[in-house]
Amino acid sequence: MKILKIDHLGIAVNSIDGGKEFWTDVLGLEFEGAETVEAQKVTTAFFPVGESEVELLESTSPDGPVAKFIEKRGQGFQHVAFRVANIDEALAELKEMGVQLIDKEPRIGAGGAKIAFLHPKATGGVLVELCERS
Repeated sequence: MKILKIDHLGIAVNSIDGGKEFWTDVLGLEFEGAETVEAQKVTTAFFPVGESEVELLESTSPDGPVAKFIEKRGQGFQHVAFRVANIDEALAELKEMGVQLIDKEPRIGAGGAKIAFLHPKATGGVLVELCERS
């Protein structure tokens, strides 16, 4: 598996509008826009930082994964996403190594990226996302 870089850091927030003030007004990051991913019950907002990004995640449903995360742990760091050269090969390699996967097949995430999550039980408690962008 070839990891190219940290693609983004996911931050769970109650409100993107409330959350983005810190990232834009205090840190001076540029707001790239928001996108709703219905299949994941989330609205995302990206803030570029060099070759990586900060992603704010706001749940669109009380039973969505981000809402459940905030209910358990509060707002804050939710996941790290690594850009990979080939997500299908990466998942096959991880499966062969016995790594517990949330997604056995890639799905489409924000910006049309192919994404898949690894289970936190297999990563020392950190939700890890793999991401392949065209």
